[in-house]
Amino acid sequence: MVEEKKLIKKKVAPKKSEEKDSKAVTEVTPEQVSPSPVPTEVADKVVSSAPKKKSASKKATASSSDKVALVLRGKRKSSVARAAISPGKGVVRFNRLNVTSLENKYVREIILEPTRYVGPAANEVDISVKVTGGGMMGQAQAARTAIANALVNYFPDLNLKDKFIDIDWSLIIEDTRRVESKKYRGPKARARFQKSYR
Repeated sequence: MVEEKKLIKKKVAPKKSEEKDSKAVTEVTPEQVSPSPVPTEVADKVVSSAPKKKSASKKATASSSDKVALVLRGKRKSSVARAAISPGKGVVRFNRLNVTSLENKYVREIILEPTRYVGPAANEVDISVKVTGGGMMGQAQAARTAIANALVNYFPDLNLKDKFIDIDWSLIIEDTRRVESKKYRGPKARARFQKSYR
Protein backbone atom coordinates (compact mmCIF):
# COMPACT_ATOMS: atom_id res chain seq x y z
CA MET A 1 0.00 0.00 0.00
CA VAL A 2 2.77 2.36 0.96
CA GLU A 3 4.70 1.54 -2.20
CA GLU A 4 1.64 2.20 -4.34
CA LYS A 5 1.15 5.64 -2.74
CA LYS A 6 4.78 6.51 -3.44
CA LEU A 7 4.34 5.44 -7.04
CA ILE A 8 1.28 7.60 -7.35
CA LYS A 9 3.16 10.53 -5.89
CA LYS A 10 6.00 9.91 -8.28
CA LYS A 11 3.62 9.77 -11.19
CA VAL A 12 1.92 13.03 -10.16
CA ALA A 13 5.15 14.96 -9.64
CA PRO A 14 6.52 14.49 -13.15
CA LYS A 15 3.16 15.64 -14.60
CA LYS A 16 3.42 19.02 -12.83
CA SER A 17 6.92 19.57 -14.12
CA GLU A 18 5.79 18.67 -17.62
CA GLU A 19 3.02 21.27 -17.39
CA LYS A 20 5.58 23.88 -16.36
CA ASP A 21 7.77 22.91 -19.27
CA SER A 22 4.82 23.07 -21.63
CA LYS A 23 3.91 26.52 -20.29
CA ALA A 24 7.45 27.68 -20.81
CA VAL A 25 7.32 26.44 -24.37
CA THR A 26 3.94 28.08 -25.13
CA GLU A 27 4.98 31.49 -23.81
CA VAL A 28 6.11 33.63 -26.73
CA THR A 29 7.77 37.05 -26.64
CA PRO A 30 5.98 39.98 -28.39
CA GLU A 31 8.87 40.31 -30.84
CA GLN A 32 8.20 36.81 -32.18
CA VAL A 33 4.52 37.53 -32.85
CA SER A 34 3.81 38.92 -36.31
CA PRO A 35 0.77 41.22 -36.76
CA SER A 36 -2.15 39.47 -38.41
CA PRO A 37 -3.34 41.10 -41.62
CA VAL A 38 -6.70 42.99 -41.27
CA PRO A 39 -9.25 42.40 -44.03
CA THR A 40 -9.86 45.48 -46.20
CA GLU A 41 -13.63 45.41 -45.54
CA VAL A 42 -13.09 45.66 -41.78
CA ALA A 43 -10.54 48.46 -42.22
CA ASP A 44 -12.99 50.46 -44.40
CA LYS A 45 -15.73 50.10 -41.76
CA VAL A 46 -13.41 51.33 -39.02
CA VAL A 47 -12.38 54.36 -41.08
CA SER A 48 -15.99 55.24 -41.99
CA SER A 49 -17.19 54.95 -38.38
CA ALA A 50 -14.47 57.29 -37.08
CA PRO A 51 -15.83 60.75 -36.06
CA LYS A 52 -15.40 63.33 -38.80
CA LYS A 53 -13.71 66.62 -38.02
CA LYS A 54 -15.57 69.87 -38.69
CA SER A 55 -14.32 71.87 -41.61
CA ALA A 56 -12.28 75.00 -41.01
CA SER A 57 -14.86 77.17 -42.79
CA LYS A 58 -17.56 76.29 -40.25
CA LYS A 59 -15.23 77.17 -37.38
CA ALA A 60 -14.38 80.47 -39.03
CA THR A 61 -18.03 81.43 -39.45
CA ALA A 62 -18.82 80.52 -35.85
CA SER A 63 -15.97 82.65 -34.51
CA SER A 64 -16.81 85.62 -36.74
CA SER A 65 -20.43 85.82 -35.54
CA ASP A 66 -19.91 86.19 -31.81
CA LYS A 67 -23.19 88.09 -31.38
CA VAL A 68 -26.30 86.08 -30.53
CA ALA A 69 -29.79 86.95 -31.77
CA LEU A 70 -31.89 88.82 -29.19
CA VAL A 71 -35.66 89.34 -28.90
CA LEU A 72 -36.92 92.37 -26.96
CA ARG A 73 -40.36 93.82 -26.36
CA GLY A 74 -41.99 97.23 -26.67
CA LYS A 75 -45.54 98.35 -25.78
CA ARG A 76 -47.70 101.33 -26.61
CA LYS A 77 -51.44 101.55 -25.85
CA SER A 78 -52.80 98.11 -26.78
CA SER A 79 -49.97 97.28 -29.22
CA VAL A 80 -47.20 94.83 -28.36
CA ALA A 81 -44.06 94.61 -30.51
CA ARG A 82 -41.26 92.06 -30.35
CA ALA A 83 -38.02 92.92 -32.16
CA ALA A 84 -35.54 90.18 -33.10
CA ILE A 85 -32.04 91.49 -33.81
CA SER A 86 -29.26 89.43 -35.38
CA PRO A 87 -26.08 89.98 -37.44
CA GLY A 88 -26.92 91.07 -40.97
CA LYS A 89 -26.85 93.87 -43.55
CA GLY A 90 -29.08 96.55 -42.03
CA VAL A 91 -32.50 95.26 -43.16
CA VAL A 92 -35.48 96.27 -41.00
CA ARG A 93 -38.73 94.33 -41.36
CA PHE A 94 -42.13 95.26 -39.93
CA ASN A 95 -44.55 92.29 -39.81
CA ARG A 96 -42.52 90.52 -42.53
CA LEU A 97 -42.57 93.59 -44.78
CA ASN A 98 -39.52 95.70 -45.50
CA VAL A 99 -39.99 99.05 -43.76
CA THR A 100 -39.16 100.91 -46.98
CA SER A 101 -42.30 99.39 -48.55
CA LEU A 102 -44.63 101.09 -46.03
CA GLU A 103 -46.69 103.82 -47.69
CA ASN A 104 -47.03 106.14 -44.71
CA LYS A 105 -43.78 108.11 -44.54
CA TYR A 106 -44.46 109.35 -41.01
CA VAL A 107 -44.93 105.80 -39.68
CA ARG A 108 -41.76 104.72 -41.50
CA GLU A 109 -39.75 107.50 -39.82
CA ILE A 110 -41.09 106.59 -36.37
CA ILE A 111 -40.07 102.93 -36.78
CA LEU A 112 -36.57 103.75 -38.10
CA GLU A 113 -35.83 106.55 -35.62
CA PRO A 114 -33.64 104.49 -33.21
CA THR A 115 -31.44 103.19 -36.07
CA ARG A 116 -30.63 106.76 -37.14
CA TYR A 117 -29.12 107.56 -33.73
CA VAL A 118 -26.89 104.46 -33.75
CA GLY A 119 -24.97 105.45 -36.88
CA PRO A 120 -23.03 103.03 -39.13
CA ALA A 121 -23.34 100.18 -36.59
CA ALA A 122 -27.02 99.85 -37.63
CA ASN A 123 -25.87 98.49 -41.01
CA GLU A 124 -24.31 95.45 -39.28
CA VAL A 125 -27.61 94.02 -37.98
CA ASP A 126 -30.95 92.81 -39.31
CA ILE A 127 -34.06 93.68 -37.29
CA SER A 128 -37.40 91.90 -37.64
CA VAL A 129 -40.37 93.34 -35.71
CA LYS A 130 -43.64 91.49 -35.14
CA VAL A 131 -46.47 93.70 -33.85
CA THR A 132 -49.94 92.71 -32.69
CA GLY A 133 -52.93 94.72 -31.48
CA GLY A 134 -53.79 98.40 -31.63
CA GLY A 135 -53.79 100.82 -34.53
CA MET A 136 -51.13 101.98 -36.95
CA MET A 137 -49.60 104.68 -34.73
CA GLY A 138 -49.64 102.49 -31.61
CA GLN A 139 -47.91 99.71 -33.53
CA ALA A 140 -45.30 102.10 -34.93
CA GLN A 141 -44.46 103.50 -31.48
CA ALA A 142 -44.33 100.00 -29.94
CA ALA A 143 -41.96 98.89 -32.71
CA ARG A 144 -39.81 101.99 -32.11
CA THR A 145 -39.42 101.11 -28.40
CA ALA A 146 -38.70 97.44 -29.16
CA ILE A 147 -36.02 98.33 -31.73
CA ALA A 148 -34.36 100.82 -29.37
CA ASN A 149 -34.21 98.26 -26.55
CA ALA A 150 -32.82 95.62 -28.93
CA LEU A 151 -30.06 97.98 -30.10
CA VAL A 152 -29.15 98.90 -26.50
CA ASN A 153 -28.74 95.24 -25.56
CA TYR A 154 -26.96 94.27 -28.79
CA PHE A 155 -24.38 97.09 -28.62
CA PRO A 156 -23.50 97.44 -24.91
CA ASP A 157 -20.21 99.22 -25.71
CA LEU A 158 -21.88 102.20 -27.43
CA ASN A 159 -23.69 103.40 -24.27
CA LEU A 160 -26.92 103.88 -26.24
CA LYS A 161 -29.25 103.84 -23.23
CA ASP A 162 -28.12 107.23 -21.91
CA LYS A 163 -28.12 108.65 -25.43
CA PHE A 164 -31.69 107.48 -26.11
CA ILE A 165 -32.97 108.77 -22.74
CA ASP A 166 -31.42 112.20 -23.43
CA ILE A 167 -33.14 112.33 -26.83
CA ASP A 168 -36.54 110.90 -25.82
CA TRP A 169 -37.27 108.73 -22.78
CA SER A 170 -40.07 106.89 -24.63
CA LEU A 171 -37.44 105.28 -26.87
CA ILE A 172 -36.41 103.05 -23.96
CA ILE A 173 -39.20 103.24 -21.37
CA GLU A 174 -42.58 101.79 -22.26
CA ASP A 175 -45.50 104.19 -21.92
CA THR A 176 -47.76 102.85 -19.15
CA ARG A 177 -50.74 105.05 -20.06
CA ARG A 178 -53.84 103.23 -21.23
CA VAL A 179 -57.26 104.38 -22.39
CA GLU A 180 -59.70 104.77 -19.54
CA SER A 181 -62.66 102.44 -19.75
CA LYS A 182 -66.02 103.75 -20.99
CA LYS A 183 -68.71 104.62 -18.46
CA TYR A 184 -72.51 104.57 -18.72
CA ARG A 185 -74.46 107.72 -19.76
CA GLY A 186 -71.75 108.72 -22.21
CA PRO A 187 -69.97 107.72 -25.42
CA LYS A 188 -66.50 107.60 -23.75
CA ALA A 189 -64.92 107.62 -20.31
CA ARG A 190 -65.73 111.24 -19.41
CA ALA A 191 -67.92 112.64 -22.19
CA ARG A 192 -71.64 112.69 -21.52
CA PHE A 193 -74.55 112.44 -23.90
CA GLN A 194 -76.05 115.88 -24.55
CA LYS A 195 -79.60 116.73 -23.56
CA SER A 196 -81.91 118.57 -25.89
CA TYR A 197 -85.19 120.14 -24.84
CA ARG A 198 -86.29 121.26 -28.28
